Amino acid sequence: PTTFIMTSFPVDQTRAFGKLILFGEHFVVYKVPALVGAVSAYTDCKLEYTTEPGLEVIDNRPAVPLYKEKKMDEGIEAINLTLTHLGVDTKKSGVKLTFGGDLCCASGIGASAAQVVSLARAVNIADSRSLSEDEINAAGYEGEKGYHGTPSGIDNTAATFGGLLRFQRTEGAPIFDKKTLVSPIRIVYASTGITASTTEVVGDVREKKEADEAWFADLIGKYTKLCEEGQKAVEEGDMDKLGKLMNLNHEYLQELTVSCKELDDLVVAARAAGAVGAKMSGTGRGGLMIALTPTEEIQNEVGSALEKLAPQVWKTTFA
Repeated sequence: PTTFIMTSFPVDQTRAFGKLILFGEHFVVYKVPALVGAVSAYTDCKLEYTTEPGLEVIDNRPAVPLYKEKKMDEGIEAINLTLTHLGVDTKKSGVKLTFGGDLCCASGIGASAAQVVSLARAVNIADSRSLSEDEINAAGYEGEKGYHGTPSGIDNTAATFGGLLRFQRTEGAPIFDKKTLVSPIRIVYASTGITASTTEVVGDVREKKEADEAWFADLIGKYTKLCEEGQKAVEEGDMDKLGKLMNLNHEYLQELTVSCKELDDLVVAARAAGAVGAKMSGTGRGGLMIALTPTEEIQNEVGSALEKLAPQVWKTTFA
């Protein structure tokens, strides 16, 4: 088939960021606030229209083993949902997508949101539209439904806007406030090497809530107070306080049964190596953990300690 290629597609303008949840995974589904930080790693997307109808996807994103294989069907569904939302019909004209970037796909880093947000940016450029950032974000949210059933909206918002965000779902549009950091927050994050199904784990939490509403209401009340204190610690640049609150948030997630031995072992190792706080981040039952490491020296020491246990370890900043 003949391919129509823009002379040079500005792939760097399609960048969408990964994210780590600082506070609030699982609780955020029930309309309480969460704090999320975009990481500096990104996914990008090149879009080419072809004469043969259909969709061709070339996925050059780095990934932990088996991530892309496990997520392949959900990924195609997410891409189709995004294209449909944006009015692109692959039955009429063919679309070839090439995904790349330096964000390593792992459960919990927001890779699915970064993928669909970069796709929305690519459609915006290829069709010479002038979509606002909010419209890009909305397209990303539609795409996320392919991966998450009922997405919180948190991942696509971080992927679109970057920075540190306070995020809250409502009956209507989600509320998010961008937070200014006193200085960049150094972190280390590590993968358990296990990819969990977000839809499944979210469903399990819902069952636990429905089985004991009073217990869940008490836990979500404690979490909401913690999140407010965490926001204050971020605004004041109080890393020790922030670390203690991360540790406490991990305990609440253990109570929800969304942590696992592999995550707990990494959290313990990070704290022992000097992290001021550590917790699981994201879906849980695998996926990622995050450690707060205020200095370069601590960041390196925690990174080295985690490399002995985890298949992948990354050092980055929320900025």
